[in-house]
Amino acid sequence: MFDAIFSLLVLLQIKHWYIDFVNQSEEEVNWKGTYLDWRGVKHSFKHGLGTTICLLIVTGSGYLPFCIVLGLVDFLVHYHVDWSKMNLNKRLGYTIEMPQFWALLGLDQLAHQLTYIGIAWAMI
Repeated sequence: MFDAIFSLLVLLQIKHWYIDFVNQSEEEVNWKGTYLDWRGVKHSFKHGLGTTICLLIVTGSGYLPFCIVLGLVDFLVHYHVDWSKMNLNKRLGYTIEMPQFWALLGLDQLAHQLTYIGIAWAMI
């Protein structure tokens, strides 16, 4: 079981890096703060789909409903974490030159990582 959880966490880290830092378009970034705009939804959907795929790799297709539910959880949490971060930055006037911006970005990333730990815990 430990090997499966460790493997899942590694896959989720790679998935997160790729979708958040390589595959995210400027359009997705610019619209994550507008609630239910399809461009922000698309970004979080990619995360949910990626999480579902990571779970399927680790658990196998016999757990498809379980994997879809946890992928949906990741989609919903990711969406609301990103939306909250974008709106807090806007409301508080944080810019990339300010330490507060980076602290909030770090909090955003921490929330995503804790979500992955929760998803891994659900495998137990």
